[in-house]
Amino acid sequence: MRWEELDQEPCSVARTLSVIGDRWTLIVLRDCFLGVRRFEHFEKRLGITRHVLTDRLKKLVQNEVLVKVPYQDKPLREEYRLTEKGLALHPVIMSLVHWGNTYMADERGAPLVHIHKDCGHQMAPVTTCSHCGESVSARDVRVEVGTGWSSDRDQQDPEAPTRNAGLPR
Repeated sequence: MRWEELDQEPCSVARTLSVIGDRWTLIVLRDCFLGVRRFEHFEKRLGITRHVLTDRLKKLVQNEVLVKVPYQDKPLREEYRLTEKGLALHPVIMSLVHWGNTYMADERGAPLVHIHKDCGHQMAPVTTCSHCGESVSARDVRVEVGTGWSSDRDQQDPEAPTRNAGLPR
């Protein structure tokens, strides 16, 4: 599997990583969810080079995760807004934050917490079954080959996608 060919892989994780799978892209997305929209604000907050920031924002726009929206006509100035496709990454970002707060925080605790606006309480992301509403963990999920699976690897190991290898019982 070659990094520059991830978008061609018969794997949703690989295809997703082809869009958001580097550290600067994830940090840019984090800031988008924190309300940052303008190039100069990303640049100042992140300390990232203009070239790298331009590249990451361009890729997110090309992949319809962000859209450029004018906020000034003369001269034309644009800001970056999350699209529906971008907003759909919210559970991913929330899960990364929760993992970091749980396993990477120091003795001072979590740097940022998420508060549910409706009830006012601190919250953590929870994965539930979209059919029955029950909470699910890795041990509660079976993976099966879907209609989009096809690969030369099918000949080598046709059962690989169905195994729960590595999960404690």
